[in-house]
Amino acid sequence: MRQFGLIGRSLKHSASERYFTEKFSRESLSDCRYSLYELPQIDDLPRLLENPDIEGLNVTIPYKREVMRFIDTLSYEAQMVGAVNCLHREADGTLSGHNTDVLGIRDSLNLLLGADDIEQAIVLGTGGASLAVQFVLAERNIPYVIVSRDAAKSNYTYDNLPCDVVEESRLIINATPVGTFPDVDSAPRIPYAYVTPSHYLFDLVYNPAVTQFLDFGMQRGARVINGECMLKAQAEASWRIWNDR
Repeated sequence: MRQFGLIGRSLKHSASERYFTEKFSRESLSDCRYSLYELPQIDDLPRLLENPDIEGLNVTIPYKREVMRFIDTLSYEAQMVGAVNCLHREADGTLSGHNTDVLGIRDSLNLLLGADDIEQAIVLGTGGASLAVQFVLAERNIPYVIVSRDAAKSNYTYDNLPCDVVEESRLIINATPVGTFPDVDSAPRIPYAYVTPSHYLFDLVYNPAVTQFLDFGMQRGARVINGECMLKAQAEASWRIWNDR
């Protein structure tokens, strides 16, 4: 049995197992299985990999950067981003690391923005997903500022984010887990009153489909997209990697 899966600390919110199970059934891949592996710490990964049937793993919060010390080779995107969300056990037993979040974010922004020229963006969060977001924004030549709880890692904290920066930054991306099921009543603390109908809000969270972050944007007339497009695109990119396509 070819085995694949997702590693992270808490996976109650994840749709990955359902997505791949449905994919395997649809494509009559009866020799494949996808499972969720909650790891209390990333040092538990080698024990999981003792199972020789595991060919590939996706990686989620909070291990996208920590996992890199177990990897033998990195793809170009993983090197540039500094984070990994896809592992492949190569034929010689070595581990390669990839970042398929990049493709998912590209597809999502193409769908959300179309041909609109964005002057500045706000990125909420500084974790592995945020690094992939920053990489794609740089590809698109969109300047951005970073907001987080840690002043040392960002341009602004949630406590000192100027209202005019929110008003002038027509693209706001939530790259944090805030608002993810079951914490569905939470949202990043930004001044939503300065969001306008010319704004775009992108939430990497896909469960729930409409987070508080997106709902606040919709109330202000903004165009929004959740993380479902990103989930599907990065999952399919992972599948191509695991099958050397």
